[in-house]
Amino acid sequence: MDRLDLIKDLSVTNNAKMVMLVLDGLGGLSLKAGEKTELETANTPNLDLLAESAVLGMTDPIMAGITAGSGPAHLALFGYDPIKYAIGRGALGAAGIGFDMQKDDLAARINFATADNDGLITDRRAGRITTDESSPLCELLSEIKIDNIKIFVKPVKEHRAVVIFRGHCLSDKLSDSDPQETGVESKEVAALDECAKTTAVLMNEFIHKAQNILVDKHPANTILLRGFAKKPGLPQMKDVCKLNSAAIAGYPMYKGLARFVGMEILPTGISISEEFETLKTNFNRFDFFFIHIKATDSSGEDGDFNRKVKVIEEVDKNLGLITDLKPDVLVVTGDHSTPAFLKSHSWHPVPFLLHSKYCRPDDVKHFEETSCSRGGLGRFPALDIMPLMMANSLKLTKYGA
Repeated sequence: MDRLDLIKDLSVTNNAKMVMLVLDGLGGLSLKAGEKTELETANTPNLDLLAESAVLGMTDPIMAGITAGSGPAHLALFGYDPIKYAIGRGALGAAGIGFDMQKDDLAARINFATADNDGLITDRRAGRITTDESSPLCELLSEIKIDNIKIFVKPVKEHRAVVIFRGHCLSDKLSDSDPQETGVESKEVAALDECAKTTAVLMNEFIHKAQNILVDKHPANTILLRGFAKKPGLPQMKDVCKLNSAAIAGYPMYKGLARFVGMEILPTGISISEEFETLKTNFNRFDFFFIHIKATDSSGEDGDFNRKVKVIEEVDKNLGLITDLKPDVLVVTGDHSTPAFLKSHSWHPVPFLLHSKYCRPDDVKHFEETSCSRGGLGRFPALDIMPLMMANSLKLTKYGA
């Protein structure tokens, strides 16, 4: 029996309220041996107070040693096996902006990027140009013509955009053009199986035409494509978990993830306090809330240790907006680790806290990596988080006689 089928069989409805607070890229590393991580450095009296009556641990988003992308890491948080239910970034980006992909559409994530005169990538994010700057560039790229293909290029946020190709027999079995590093040329899109060869040719044609259009648009004078994907079909949380669920997120990709599993997307401001106020406003309408904080991840990717510390402290300062609502189950965690030291996602386990009147509090008094590694839950797969939340809200019945 599939684990989602088991949860579906055991899940029941009640009035319990569950909140999952996800600080994207929460896990970190010290900059020097013997020093503290970002979370250990941050002043977090409210999280530490919560930890005193909670149970803590460390999670592996996929499995030990595997560095997780945001998409699969969040699927695991929601209880979906990220290896079985893989979703490409392109489809996530399209869903995040509310684009209604059709069955045969092919989507890809665009990064506007900077290339030097030799065609070498000097900045994979084009200086994080604003959405106001990327939007007219998307309009220009939407004018590209390729035989028998309709092309939609839509801004997502800052340097990120999404392109949707509409045509027959398009394949998503394609490699990325993003080299994931600077100082090298972008890659040609390659077919990963025989049926994708024609699609790969079309994708490279689009990239070359885009580069010609952007040649004088520095810093966004080229594009990088990744995450080619068709529209996925995922079991819905309302059917599997019998949850009336909602998502509070500022970044489109996370709205897309939530939409794919059937959550309602709540309009919200992008600041931490605004997201928490959105929870307060809608608290009586839903029984499960996913709240996403992006800035911990982006500051880690930028290598900005101090900014990541400040974001964590801002979350802590505003935590009372959540705890005052007295949710029956409150989880605070991340989707993966993004240490500023590495300037990227990493394989390190992620701090985890679960607060409920039914949990067995451990003797851990601080919410950070070293303490969480000694927590009562030990180290466990992130895939187990949703069943733990449901059990602690009495939403799962007994299995077997």
